Amino acid sequence: MTNPILFIGLLMLFLLAGIWSVMTLNLLKSAIGLAVTSAILALILFRMDAPLAGVFELSVCAGLITVVFISAISLTKPLAGAEARARDRSRINRFIFLPILIVLVGGLLYALNLHLDLPLPAASPETDVRQVFWNVRRLDLVGQIIVILAGIFGIVILFKDRADSRGEPKS
Repeated sequence: MTNPILFIGLLMLFLLAGIWSVMTLNLLKSAIGLAVTSAILALILFRMDAPLAGVFELSVCAGLITVVFISAISLTKPLAGAEARARDRSRINRFIFLPILIVLVGGLLYALNLHLDLPLPAASPETDVRQVFWNVRRLDLVGQIIVILAGIFGIVILFKDRADSRGEPKS
């Protein structure tokens, strides 16, 4: 991290892309926003000298998870006009505070000037990727597992909500 301005710029882009992917009303645009957010996160991970985490973020989250989300979106039936507008209004009303809360918390953390330096693992003398991956970078694995499970549960909830709104039996 030799250039802090570049790092802060990447973090701001990451925050904006994350807010956009959460707040957009179109599911396809939201999935694309998630892919952009994951790609920016991969750049941040590369800048933090975590290339394995960056590669997995880029390949799994920005690639595979996005494909799964877009496939699931293409299999769902869109809501009718009035029903979709009512859902969109309730979603906006429910989450309108989120961008304001994120900016306020970020400003508070900046004003407090907290030093949240996390200790990074020391450079490993291991050259075998398997050894580094399983022995040194275990926390990266936990993060990847959480992201994959979040994607799976998101799709399950999406299909459950659609089945409930149509009155179809649960499977």
